[in-house]
Amino acid sequence: MSIWWSLHLRREAASVPLARRLLLGTMETAGVDPDVSYELSVALTEACANAVEHGGAEGRGRASEAYRVTAYLDGETCRIEVADSGPGFSSDAPPERLAPADAEHGRGLRLIEELADHVHFGRTGRGGALVSFDKIVKWRSDAPLALT
Repeated sequence: MSIWWSLHLRREAASVPLARRLLLGTMETAGVDPDVSYELSVALTEACANAVEHGGAEGRGRASEAYRVTAYLDGETCRIEVADSGPGFSSDAPPERLAPADAEHGRGLRLIEELADHVHFGRTGRGGALVSFDKIVKWRSDAPLALT
């Protein structure tokens, strides 16, 4: 069995905890280990915060006022994707060009890299940013929906 959900959210700060709570609730119900759920929720929070802050584009109308979160829980892997309609990531600079670890701001993408097992920073088909990350899931011993 697999679980997936997708949200289309307004680029407002209030949307970030909504996505996080939905993820945590899904993980708890499925029986995912709380430590794994927490790490994924922090990574999701960072990706959503970036979409809210940077994910709009001038001249794109209402589409730039929203972003999309999709989560897949399948077997032993959870994949989360956050896509927006902003300027996207520069194709000529890898994610390593991001803020240094001791910087005051701009460390969210680095944090995602630390919390997830595999991370991809790219562009959507429409030019916006796409942050996709996977994590191997550990299950609680009493997991009601263990998807293995």
